[in-house]
Amino acid sequence: MQIIIAGGGKIGAHLASQLCADGETVTIIEQRAEAVERLRRSCPDCTIIEQSASNPRVLERAGVHMADVVAAVTGQDEVNLVISMLAKMEFSVPRVVARVNDPANAWMFTPVNGVDVGVNQAEIITRFIREGMSLRDMLTLMKLGRDEHSIVQTTVKPGSKVEGMPLSQITFPDQTIVVAVDHNGDLIVPNGRTVLRAGDETVLFCSREGRDEIRRMFA
Repeated sequence: MQIIIAGGGKIGAHLASQLCADGETVTIIEQRAEAVERLRRSCPDCTIIEQSASNPRVLERAGVHMADVVAAVTGQDEVNLVISMLAKMEFSVPRVVARVNDPANAWMFTPVNGVDVGVNQAEIITRFIREGMSLRDMLTLMKLGRDEHSIVQTTVKPGSKVEGMPLSQITFPDQTIVVAVDHNGDLIVPNGRTVLRAGDETVLFCSREGRDEIRRMFA
């Protein structure tokens, strides 16, 4: 994918390094000279443009017409909104992601203003705390769709119903898919022969109705 990251601070630099490591083509736009120098050291495989991403000509120079994703992650909400609107409305970028710095501004980060995904860090932290408190040993990583299907992470407890069983012999709730199993740090793409062991971290796709049953099975 062709990805443009607007903002080369700590978040932008980390995002760029991860995406480059995954083999994506990344261009970072950052106007602060000291940040640009850090980026050149930490992200040598990325293209770096020392300009303001809120300038349409700079976005064009960065290849916005070919971009699959634009991520606006500067430390200023108003700048992120301007970049998002330009990317979506002026250049028709398929996917626009924007960082929300002030939770009070989250209401503006919507598709109407060019934002496909508004990343509100305060809301994410709050959601994880709430999920951790309400579901105890199950953590909801992501909710999908209006019918509230979820991607959840849970741990196989010693003595649980699923401990020592291959996946093919476990009766999961309807609409449940086991996505991955982390066994002692070794991430496994599971199949029917995969046996769940105590301590395994398991990621599942499930319905809202299936979450409580999965929690009981793994507890």
